[in-house]
Amino acid sequence: MSAAAKAFARATLYTDGTDYRLIHLPPAAIAPAASLLAEINAPFCALIADKDEVTLLLSASACESAVAHFLNYQISDAYRLITFDLPLEFDLVGFMALVSEVLARAGVSILALSAFARDHVFVPAGQFQAAWDALRTAQSQSTEHNP
Repeated sequence: MSAAAKAFARATLYTDGTDYRLIHLPPAAIAPAASLLAEINAPFCALIADKDEVTLLLSASACESAVAHFLNYQISDAYRLITFDLPLEFDLVGFMALVSEVLARAGVSILALSAFARDHVFVPAGQFQAAWDALRTAQSQSTEHNP
């Protein structure tokens, strides 16, 4: 069994039962977006900035008040969080590929995010249960075949 498969089998799946949304902003919105994020007391949020856009990932409830600070924005549909609650080594190869394959077979699209030690996926809220069940089944099957 590969190191990625072993980590996947050992990872505890965690979710917080919260709906999240992505807010798309223009690149010039980086400073106000960062300021807004600093004010939000949330257990999970993210800011991603690249040359073309700024993206905030916030709980749906925080999203409603956040957009009042911006004129030009788009909001995504709802997503749900699944965290692989196990510290992962930086040199671990194939973990997210395994997760992605399991969820692709279940017909679930993902938004993948990595923190310092843990990986997270966001799945469309309407597909959350299918994603959760597919991951749990895959974990169960991997431990049955490789005790």
